[in-house]
Amino acid sequence: MFKQINYYWRLAATGLSFSVFGVGGLLLWIFVFPLLGIIPGDRTQKKLRSQKCVHYSFFFFIGLMHRIGIMTYEINGLEKLNRPGQLIVANHPTLIDIVFLISRIPAANCIVKEALWHNPFTRGPIVNAGYISNGDPEKMIDDCVACLQEGGTMIIFPEGTRSVQGKPYKFQRGAAAIALQADAIVTPVTLTCVPSTLTKAEKWHQIPERRFHLAMTVGDDMVLDDFQAIPLRSLAVRRFTRYLQDYFSQQREDYE
Repeated sequence: MFKQINYYWRLAATGLSFSVFGVGGLLLWIFVFPLLGIIPGDRTQKKLRSQKCVHYSFFFFIGLMHRIGIMTYEINGLEKLNRPGQLIVANHPTLIDIVFLISRIPAANCIVKEALWHNPFTRGPIVNAGYISNGDPEKMIDDCVACLQEGGTMIIFPEGTRSVQGKPYKFQRGAAAIALQADAIVTPVTLTCVPSTLTKAEKWHQIPERRFHLAMTVGDDMVLDDFQAIPLRSLAVRRFTRYLQDYFSQQREDYE
C-alpha cells in the first residue's frame, strides 16, 4: 500500500515539476528577461546576466525535484568546472542532463535543437542567454569556437541526442571539431542515472518504481597535443571523436 501511495505521489510530483519548468520558462520570457534587458550593459554583459538567471532557475528546479522526493543526486569533481574557455563534453542518458549541468555552472553556453527556438516555454531563456542553434551545422561550429575563444564555457553532448539504452555510443564529429579548432580546455563529465528514467524511449510519466539517483563525475582534462599534431584536420577530428567515444564507453563499462 505504501509503495503504491509513494508511486502515485512521485507521478503527480513529476507532472508538477514539468509544469513548473514550462510555466517558469514562459514567465522568464515575459517578465524577467525584459527587466534584465533594461539594466545598462553591452551585449556580452546582458547575455551573461541571462545565463546566470537560467542557472539559478535550473538550480531551483533541481532542488525542487530533490525536495519533493523525485530524485537524489551527487556531484564529484565540481571544482574542475567553471573555467574560462572550457569545453565540457558529457554523455546524455536523461532528459534533464543539461538542466543538471547548467544548475552547477553559472555562466554556460550550450547547443539547442532548432525546434526549441519556436517553443514559447523555452524560447525566452534560449534567445536571451545566447544559446547556439544546431540548425546550421557550420555556423554552429563557428559560434561555439567563437564562444570558447572569447573565454566562454560550452556544454556539448557529442552524441547529439540522448543515449539509447543497450546500444553502443555513436558520437558525432561536432564536439571534436569545436575542441580542436578552438584549442579549448576539454573536460569530460560522466552522468549516470539509476534507475533509468527520462530516456529517449520513455515518456515523462513512465516513472521508475523508486526515486532516481543522478550522479555527475567530472574527469581530468583531456590532452589535445597528439591530435593537434596531426596535419590533416579531418583525420584529427575523426581520431578525437573516436577517443571521446572510447572514453565514455569505458566509463559506462566501469560503472556497470
